[in-house]
Amino acid sequence: MKTLVILAHPDIENSRINKKWKEELEKYPDEIKVHELYKEYPDWNINVEKEHKLIEGYDNIIIQFPMYWCSCPPLLKKWFDDVWTFNWAYGPEGDKLKNRKIGLAISAGSLEESYTLPVNEILSPFKASTIHVGAEFLPYFSLFGTVHDMSDEKVAQSSVEYVEYIKNI
Repeated sequence: MKTLVILAHPDIENSRINKKWKEELEKYPDEIKVHELYKEYPDWNINVEKEHKLIEGYDNIIIQFPMYWCSCPPLLKKWFDDVWTFNWAYGPEGDKLKNRKIGLAISAGSLEESYTLPVNEILSPFKASTIHVGAEFLPYFSLFGTVHDMSDEKVAQSSVEYVEYIKNI
């Protein structure tokens, strides 16, 4: 079963973690499709019909992003607002996400214990939205830590673990 990864990183070329994750994912084109929002929509004009058709071709969807101020990058929020529409994602006729599996892959430049709330609570809006549209919310994949102090080996190992996370959905 192929998995669609919605990647939302505003500066992927200067990212250590998300860039490495993307490079690892792209080694498996028969199993994983990476869809980069900031590359696809540099003008922020999201083609909703195109996004609907893309999503409808996958049962498993992973949303990958760096955590910013306990949330996601702004284009990803706009993507949710524009794409998860009434009578497509929810509402009387909105069943296009029903029974799909949706998960998150997040990177954070801080240690997990430095957050004032548990990460599960921080991610609860994503979980609530996923459940609202009738999809299954998967356990999230993550890498926490100060990026400047993190070894290349740890980043590389996390990318291998990320692929395994996706393959085990």
